Amino acid sequence: MIVEQRIYTMHVGKVPEYLSLYEQEGMAIQKSILGYFFCEIGTQNQVVHMWGYDDSEDRTKRRTLLFQDEGWKAYIAKVRPLVVHQENKILIPAPFSPIGGTR
Repeated sequence: MIVEQRIYTMHVGKVPEYLSLYEQEGMAIQKSILGYFFCEIGTQNQVVHMWGYDDSEDRTKRRTLLFQDEGWKAYIAKVRPLVVHQENKILIPAPFSPIGGTR
């Protein structure tokens, strides 16, 4: 298993709008949410989410299908103007990790 962590920095005050749009339009389309968070302490105006995939091939296949979905494209067009910066990481769980570990 791999985990993709994405950190989106929003324009000031736009986190509630982003979360609302995702809950109403994006969540039903995109599957395998491991976690969805927003920051209250530390760096502000950020949304952090994590997605689980079997491996990089699974990620590529599912993201290709996602971007063929017209509903997803419409959702992305609405949230893109809210985002100032995006950071993506692929995380590999440690063997003892409760999420995706091998033990």
